[in-house]
Amino acid sequence: MAKEKWYRAGLAFECTQCGNCCSGPPGYVWVTKKEIRAIARFLGRTDEWLSAAQLRRVRFRYSLTERPDGDCVFLKRDGDLVGCTIYPVRPLQCRTWPFWSYNLTSEQAWNRSTETCPGINRGRRHDFVSIEDIRTQKPE
Repeated sequence: MAKEKWYRAGLAFECTQCGNCCSGPPGYVWVTKKEIRAIARFLGRTDEWLSAAQLRRVRFRYSLTERPDGDCVFLKRDGDLVGCTIYPVRPLQCRTWPFWSYNLTSEQAWNRSTETCPGINRGRRHDFVSIEDIRTQKPE
């Protein structure tokens, strides 16, 4: 019998719009060609592609770019207000935070994520089925 997941009773999470998940040390925000086209259309680009300032090729994949301060190129900060300028079409990687397999490996891993994400363990409770639906989504 498969080992039961430690988060079987669900987990609390509510985005505080702090922007921490969109910033930090260098990394990757992986995007598919379909997501790139959706973002480009959302931005009104007729070529359905993103500029070199917004997108970089990493071997055989694509990632959104980051500013020198670590912010995603699509993160906007205006005083205390923080937001994603492509929120309705943000990539799967962004839509599924914090329910990433990495964060769900153990209760300790989940709680470590609270160091950078103030929405973890706060707000509405997500049931196990919802978490698994989010965690197991695959890019198209």
